[in-house]
Amino acid sequence: MPTMALLVIALCVAVVTAVLVPTLLAVKRAAARAETVLMVLEREIRPMASQLHGLTDELRALSKHTDQNVERLGGIIDRVDEVTTRVGRVVGFVGGFTRVGRLMGAATGVKKGLDVFISRLITKNKKH
Repeated sequence: MPTMALLVIALCVAVVTAVLVPTLLAVKRAAARAETVLMVLEREIRPMASQLHGLTDELRALSKHTDQNVERLGGIIDRVDEVTTRVGRVVGFVGGFTRVGRLMGAATGVKKGLDVFISRLITKNKKH
């Protein structure tokens, strides 16, 4: 191989080496930073995982409590429905009495009016 070709090859190797050394150093620094970040994340994730577990247990208990309250509320609503049905029946029954009372009052008034009319009619006929 000619010397000129060896010189070009040597120069290329020197340039590639000069470019690769800073690149490899940058990769090494990035790997060190990534390792530091991963360690920080690991320290932060462990407490968060235990807190998340506690929150999950709390949510489960709240859900169970809510289910019980909804069940009780359903029973109360059923009782209110029964009471309102009974009150409706009583109101209908009492309403019937008030209608009967009004009719009896009207009948009494008509009877009284007829009695007065007849007594006046009889009184007028006696005078003539």
